[in-house]
Amino acid sequence: MEEEKIRKGRRIVVAVDESEESMYALSWCLSNLFSDNTDSETNTLVLLYVKPPAPVYSSLDAAGYLFAGDVIANIEKYSRDLCNSVMTRAEEVYRDFNAGIKVEKKVGSGDAKDVICIAVEKLEADMLVMGTHDYGFLKRALLGSVSNHCTKHAKCPLVVVKRPKNY
Repeated sequence: MEEEKIRKGRRIVVAVDESEESMYALSWCLSNLFSDNTDSETNTLVLLYVKPPAPVYSSLDAAGYLFAGDVIANIEKYSRDLCNSVMTRAEEVYRDFNAGIKVEKKVGSGDAKDVICIAVEKLEADMLVMGTHDYGFLKRALLGSVSNHCTKHAKCPLVVVKRPKNY
């Protein structure tokens, strides 16, 4: 007979990116799922940021010119800076809410929809919260929808938060 893991509290993963929609979803999560009535110290908020996949570099670009090492270094630096910027914005959202919340920061790399679904399973998340850009039919068909993919493939309950137009 397998031993069941007993864990106190919940692990709530919030997918964050540079958009206002994801920051609103984080704010919504804090207001609705980490209320003053719950024992916040036993609950864990996991901020998950997914960097776009690193491009495959070649010493030659499409035109046959050599890439300088500093170009590649600048691209990687931009990716790190963007990640730091997103996490800093997320900190500003949760910092004033409640000092008792345990926060973990996770960064993945790859296709966001796949990385998020894999991460919630590995992190044993009790819930996933994410924002939606609310693209129309055509944009969603062309660009795809991360939240739509996660509703079908995430191994935990999912809340998709729509940002009000006046926010």
